[in-house]
Amino acid sequence: MKVTDFTVKAADGSDLDLSAYAGKVLLIVNTASKCGFTPQYEGLEALHRDYADKGFEVLGFPCNQFGHQEPGDAEEIASFCTLTYDVTFPVLGKVEVNGSDADPLWNHLKAQQSGVLGSKAIKWNFTKFLVDREGNVVSRHGSATKPEQLRRDIEKLL
Repeated sequence: MKVTDFTVKAADGSDLDLSAYAGKVLLIVNTASKCGFTPQYEGLEALHRDYADKGFEVLGFPCNQFGHQEPGDAEEIASFCTLTYDVTFPVLGKVEVNGSDADPLWNHLKAQQSGVLGSKAIKWNFTKFLVDREGNVVSRHGSATKPEQLRRDIEKLL
């Protein structure tokens, strides 16, 4: 399967078919509004603005599984992202990325690219998956990897 074969929930609860992003390079990130890594929204937005016209898209998936750092509803999350970081990339429906209720897309991402020492589980907020134009998961980056550090990899895929 490819990333673009999945359907996810948009922030408003409607279904979003990721085939809408076919042919684009994607950076898929689990986000949180009250995390030490939350300032990465700024770097994610910079990537989005710099490369969107070349076929790049950031997809943010709010997640409350790590330290309950994303407690808000979709409206609160969207308001925070817009007002605090002027986010213009899609911030989608809240998901679980680990456990029995993990979103199928996130199970796929983890199966395609394992973490440190082969671990599958997402360790924390702002784990990033880079996806090529064909919908293949190319790489996985932990929370400590700043969005700016992915520029070279993104440019290679564009």
